[in-house]
Amino acid sequence: MKTDRVSLDPETQDLTATIIGGAMKVSNALGHGFLEAVYRKAMLVELGRRGLSATAHVPFKVRYEGTVVGDYVADLVVEKRVIVELKAVSTLLPEHKAQVINYLRASGLHIGLLFNFGSSELEYKRLIY
Repeated sequence: MKTDRVSLDPETQDLTATIIGGAMKVSNALGHGFLEAVYRKAMLVELGRRGLSATAHVPFKVRYEGTVVGDYVADLVVEKRVIVELKAVSTLLPEHKAQVINYLRASGLHIGLLFNFGSSELEYKRLIY
């Protein structure tokens, strides 16, 4: 697993910065205490306003040696390139980061953003697989 320390190409840096900026705006406007679904809908609105294509509840198959063994649903996929996982918990835990890495592995995408709207300040992690 890699994190923010890995350099991204400028286009991907700009894309993730735009998404993070959108999440900050949503967090500042709504504060903490809502369910994830509220933040997901607000993120869809804000990312659309920023000119980004974002889709909610994107399904992906989990494969084991070529056989489908499960499914998962990403909270958001932005520009068909970035998985966005949203949480509304008191603090991010290592298993939340592992969840995003597993989603990246299963989806074939390489960039994930993990946001937590549940604490008094927005927490976020950029994850690269």
